[in-house]
Amino acid sequence: QVQVVESGGGLVQPGGSLRLSCTVSGQTIGACPAGWYREAPGKQRESVAAMASEEIIKYADSVKGRFTISKDNAKNTVYLEMHSLKPEDSAVYRCMACGAWGQGTRVTVSS
Repeated sequence: QVQVVESGGGLVQPGGSLRLSCTVSGQTIGACPAGWYREAPGKQRESVAAMASEEIIKYADSVKGRFTISKDNAKNTVYLEMHSLKPEDSAVYRCMACGAWGQGTRVTVSS
C-alpha cells in the first residue's frame, strides 16, 4: 500500500521561501507521476506543479518562476521549492505520488 506524507509547511512572511517534502512509502517513486496541489477556502483544488517525468513538468501560471518541483529517488521524496511567496499562496498543499494522496501541509503567507 502506497502512503504519502507531506511536511514543511508553516507560517512565512510575504517574499519568503519554504520547501515542502512529500515522502512516499510502499513504492519507489522513480517512474511514478507526482504533483503538488493546493486547496484554499472557497476555491477549487488547484494543480500547482505536475511531474509526469523528469522531462515533462507543468506549473500553474500563478507559480511559474517561483516554484520548483523535484524528486530525490534515493530518498523516495518529492519536493516543492517555493520562493517569493505571496499571501494568495496560502493553502493546504497536498502531494499526489504513485496514485496516492497525502493529508496535506498548511502554508500560511502573512506578515
